[in-house]
Amino acid sequence: MLDSEIKSIEDLKNFRSAPILDENQSKILLDELSNYMQDVDWFTIGIMAPSSKLALYLIKEMEKKFNWPSMKLATPLEEEGPVFLKANQKTGDINVRIEYGLGEGILLGCQHNEEQKQTDTFGPFPLDFFKIKD
Repeated sequence: MLDSEIKSIEDLKNFRSAPILDENQSKILLDELSNYMQDVDWFTIGIMAPSSKLALYLIKEMEKKFNWPSMKLATPLEEEGPVFLKANQKTGDINVRIEYGLGEGILLGCQHNEEQKQTDTFGPFPLDFFKIKD
C-alpha cells in the first residue's frame, strides 16, 4: 500500500512503521480516531522512537492535547538507543525499554472497563501526528 492510498485508520494496520501523511490525510484520520476515542474508558499508548527523550516528550504532548492526567515514568532508562515506550492510563505508569529493529510510530490502544466490550489498537501514526499545532 502506498502512503497516498491511506484513507482510513484501518489502512495503518498494514504498516510496520508509520507512513508519511499529508495534512488532509492526517485530518481525516484524526477525525476518525476521535470518534473511537469518545467511547473508551482509558488508553494504552505505545511509542516506537529513536530515543527515550523523544518518546517521553511525545507522551507528554498527547497528555496535553487530550487533557489526560499526567502519567509517571515507572522504569528509569540508563542507556541510549531506539525505544519502545508503553504507557497505561489505568495504572498511570510509563515504561520504556531499549528495542532494536522496530519501526517508528505511535500505537493507541482503546480500552474499556467492561470486558465484553471489544478493544482495538490503532496505528502506527507518525511521531508528529498528535503534536499540538501552534
